[in-house]
Amino acid sequence: MTDTTSMTTRTPWHLWLVGVLSLLWNGFGAYDFVMSVTQGEAYWRASGMNDAMIAYYNAMPVWMYAPWIAGVWGAVAGSILLLMRSRYAVHAFVLSLLGAVGSLMYGLMNPMPELPAAMAVMAYMPWVIVVIAAFLAWYAWTMGKKGVLR
Repeated sequence: MTDTTSMTTRTPWHLWLVGVLSLLWNGFGAYDFVMSVTQGEAYWRASGMNDAMIAYYNAMPVWMYAPWIAGVWGAVAGSILLLMRSRYAVHAFVLSLLGAVGSLMYGLMNPMPELPAAMAVMAYMPWVIVVIAAFLAWYAWTMGKKGVLR
């Protein structure tokens, strides 16, 4: 007997919507990572960071790159794999969630200096990133359980 479930399961419209939106969102995260690593202080100043914030990022320990890389590139891979309807999207999004949680924990243990008024929203971004990463991991898992991912 042949299992044809994955061959007959239609792709719901919302998978394309979530996949494209997540690729746009996570693509910006990848852009920010690449610019932070290659341009550093120049990029951060152009983004509106003050001296205290730049010093905070420059003082980040080397080991913090591990959760940052896992979070960013796991999310990009997860978005692409979701659009490809691959079951490995779940693994990539879980890796991304672990990276985001690791980064959040570091931030809670080492709080940023006071943010300029124009950047006050940055105080909430680690939480927003974790919530979005958790949603994407859950969504991919749900699509996998429904047989949409193969």
